Amino acid sequence: MRRVLITGGGGFLGSHVAAALAQRDDVEIVVAADLRSAKSQAGVVPAILDVTESTAIAPLLREHRIDTVVHLAAIVNPGRNVDQEYRVDVTGSANVLAACAQEGVRRIVVSSSGAAYGYHPDNPDWIGEDQPLRGNDSFPYARHKRLVEEMLSRYRHEHPELEQVIFRIGTILGPTVQNQITALWDAKRILCLAGSESPFVFIWVDDVAAAMVRAATDGPPGIFNVAGDGRMTTTEIAARLGKRRLILPAWTLAAALRVGQTLRLTPHGPEKVPFLRYRPVLANQKLKDEFGYRPQRTTSEAFEDYLLTHSDVARRRHAAE
Repeated sequence: MRRVLITGGGGFLGSHVAAALAQRDDVEIVVAADLRSAKSQAGVVPAILDVTESTAIAPLLREHRIDTVVHLAAIVNPGRNVDQEYRVDVTGSANVLAACAQEGVRRIVVSSSGAAYGYHPDNPDWIGEDQPLRGNDSFPYARHKRLVEEMLSRYRHEHPELEQVIFRIGTILGPTVQNQITALWDAKRILCLAGSESPFVFIWVDDVAAAMVRAATDGPPGIFNVAGDGRMTTTEIAARLGKRRLILPAWTLAAALRVGQTLRLTPHGPEKVPFLRYRPVLANQKLKDEFGYRPQRTTSEAFEDYLLTHSDVARRRHAAE
């Protein structure tokens, strides 16, 4: 019987994971911890927790006799406050790991990201888990994910008793998702960089939650990419949305972002150009073969469900058709 604490348990992904874990017969308690009290869910115990407070985590683990931690606390839409992002993503993860080691937690499940691989021109067409982590220093989100994974690597050597499941997740889509990627689809024309198809891999939130549940209960430890089968290019996305493309040279977009950031018209700077140009495309074979989970939706199916559940996007698409 597992006793599970979810950091970020009141968030979009955390609430899905908490609800799914609460339905398991082999889970005794699910504690959803967040900055604010989580929305009431059957079988889930809400708790207040700020992972940046180093002394706050261990008492909560002791109080509920937690043996498994699902660490999801992170900045959802990065780019506006880099210092705060670092405190939550990196310092927060360090605090959670230290508390887990101190209190004898058996397993930690961590939501990392494909961004940890970095956005580089020599990325292979499909990135497997054996690829080095090169998260770009100029892109704080990718850098933070790399730093957290380097920390996790040290813990695997210093605290082998703490099992780890690390998920490097692609772009999560779901009924209420709105982020810096979906914002690209709201414009009248879909931004494309000349000479780059900028392929995306998508994963539906229910698939991520199901993989998290397996990781917190009867799944094996290890590092796994989490993404649906296949990929979608910006050209294919534009066609599905019924929109024309806005094709810009990389240098033009970099210059425009530099000016916009200087004038405080946008929080995004030139570092976002590699983010669009050299996207890491995650291979999911290890997830299926070794972890034992096969996503129920492909990348394109997840995108179609996104359209169906976002009525405004679907309405614009049908109007274009």
